[in-house]
Amino acid sequence: MTKAELVSRLRLTQANRYLTEREVRFVVETFFKGVADAMSRGDRVELRGFGSFWAKPRGARKGRNPRTGDPVNLPDKHLPAFRPSKVLGDRLGPVE
Repeated sequence: MTKAELVSRLRLTQANRYLTEREVRFVVETFFKGVADAMSRGDRVELRGFGSFWAKPRGARKGRNPRTGDPVNLPDKHLPAFRPSKVLGDRLGPVE
């Protein structure tokens, strides 16, 4: 689902029928910006019944240039991580 599809679905729900598409888009973008800002500060974002988002540290390491095969030093960085809640995991069912 894209962000535009999410906005459309939220706009069409009974609870949001009084909101314009522009207002719903603003709410969705503000939410995602808030999650990204919190993660960039090192905070964990927990949405009960959905899951948790956090920035997972990845240490410096040696890599290889895929074109030449030369070794390259890769710096420390943080990667986004997500863990679904038990409720969401149960709803999705086992992976087959």
